[in-house]
Amino acid sequence: MAVGEAQLETWSSQGSIQQSASTYRTISDVLNDADSSYHLKEFDTFLQGSYGNNTNVWADSDVDIVIRLSSIFYSDTSDLTQAEKANYDRMRSAAEYTLPKFSEEVTAWLIKNFGNGVDGSGKAIYVPGNGNRRDADILACAEHRHYTSYLANGKPSYLEGIVFWKKDGTKIVNYPKQHSTNCTNKHQNTSKYFKPTVRIFKNIRNRMVNEGRLQDGVAPSYFLEGMLWNVPNNFFGTSYQETVIKCFNHIYDMPDKSDLRCANGIHYLLRNGHPVCWEPNNQAIFMEAFKDFWNDF
Repeated sequence: MAVGEAQLETWSSQGSIQQSASTYRTISDVLNDADSSYHLKEFDTFLQGSYGNNTNVWADSDVDIVIRLSSIFYSDTSDLTQAEKANYDRMRSAAEYTLPKFSEEVTAWLIKNFGNGVDGSGKAIYVPGNGNRRDADILACAEHRHYTSYLANGKPSYLEGIVFWKKDGTKIVNYPKQHSTNCTNKHQNTSKYFKPTVRIFKNIRNRMVNEGRLQDGVAPSYFLEGMLWNVPNNFFGTSYQETVIKCFNHIYDMPDKSDLRCANGIHYLLRNGHPVCWEPNNQAIFMEAFKDFWNDF
């Protein structure tokens, strides 16, 4: 047996759009308010996650919002030569303002505007929903630059991303804008099959969790997007059933998955012990559970 086209078409549908957009506008307006203590700093706000990438399904709840400080930036110079590191050191200057201070001020401002239900104890600041406003997670982070060259004259070259530290001190560097751009390009290059296919995989993941076939947290949406982003464009199209089968089999039958990348095109998708990578064993567990679900449906 297999999942039929009608069911897959239902699972391909996008979840709430208006409510998430309204939530983002409301919280973004507060974050950008000129009365905040951090207003004179340079920063930007944007959506990330399922709502930001239009891969949300009806079961998705929290709206993920990024507020990125760019008045200062953190650097990785590990790929520079000694001469280039000397150029970097000569040009850099210490900043007085810090990301922890920024995060503290953003949290206080959100509490002032949305009440004591705001919780800043996790990696993101949780703002509970109210009425038509959905729950939201606001990630206070800073600009990160991974330098690839730093010449004595001319502009340096770097990958621009975000950085934050988890409460246990783990440093996280990621590239949400590259992820979003690459997913959009993939969607356009697959006759707009990519994002609906991601939603199908997410809905099947949710069904497997609800039925006890898969433990919650084994297959985060971010990694499902990344896994499918690696599938060649010509495997998408014709029908959802054919697309899902081709995408699944392509990944399942790969003898070596070590070169697969996250959708940002920068991080590896599968690695043990890396906070921005999918544990290979979890990916394998997901694939076996998916195969059994598909065959049992």
